[in-house]
Amino acid sequence: MRAATCVATLAALSVVVFWATEVLPGDAVGVVAGPDATDAEREAVRAALGLDRPPVRRYGEWVAGMLHGNLGASLVSGRDVAGIVAARLGASLAVLVPAAVLILILAGVLGTAAGLRPGSRLDRGLSATTLGLIGIPDFLIATVLLLVFTLWWAVLPTVALIPPGETLWRHPELVALPALALTLGGFGSTMRLLRASVAQTTAAPFAEFARLNGVRGPRYVRTIVSNAAGPAIHAFTVMIAGLLGGGIVVETLFNVPGVGYELARAVESRDVPLVQGLSLVLGAATLTVLLVGDIAARALDRRTADAAVTS
Repeated sequence: MRAATCVATLAALSVVVFWATEVLPGDAVGVVAGPDATDAEREAVRAALGLDRPPVRRYGEWVAGMLHGNLGASLVSGRDVAGIVAARLGASLAVLVPAAVLILILAGVLGTAAGLRPGSRLDRGLSATTLGLIGIPDFLIATVLLLVFTLWWAVLPTVALIPPGETLWRHPELVALPALALTLGGFGSTMRLLRASVAQTTAAPFAEFARLNGVRGPRYVRTIVSNAAGPAIHAFTVMIAGLLGGGIVVETLFNVPGVGYELARAVESRDVPLVQGLSLVLGAATLTVLLVGDIAARALDRRTADAAVTS
């Protein structure tokens, strides 16, 4: 049922993406034909690119191609969209993976600590800090980091220029700032979700029963964390899905040659097939992450409930 819902959502997303690209001002004709092209030359380029066909027909051809694994080709470069995604994916993962790991560690530790003592000074301080982070847009966080670490305290490179034949994975100094920007952008909401899950678990009857029976220290923490694991996994999958969206802004500001950076360039050049393909890939990745997280969280909740009944 959940898989069917994801498929239906992806189908609706394809309609939204196609419609959104249709209403973009201008198209790729001006980029391909050049600024000095005549009207006749522009019309010839438009016909060659297939942009003169009705939108409904183009949408049908696009969907039919996707069902056969063909995401289309870039109007500007002529390259397959799938090949562009494959070429850019490594750079995106080089930024997303460190950010996700940092959020996992920081939000996990601090969210658990705050949730175990709801209303404490630590809880109030962390809640206020994370609320402030949530209210700051990703682009503003990235801009401040750029100012601090590349202008005022120039210790990191400003542009992610990869040497020929190498990848970002071999140059952590190039991904430090983008990964930190994503971490700060996703940490606040994730920690608050984890804190709420742990606090709700500590207020449950079984937690009170454990305290009355003298369960303290690491054993008590393990009991709480194991019972809050399902909502925690859901929180982390929501965080990863958010990183996929925030990565577009961060990659663009830091010139990280990833999928988000390529999408921003495609929008700028009005490369409609590339925009459509990249948007749908990001949407499908987000839905997949949420689906996997939902299944894992439900499985853990069911396992925890069965263990409670057995005990």
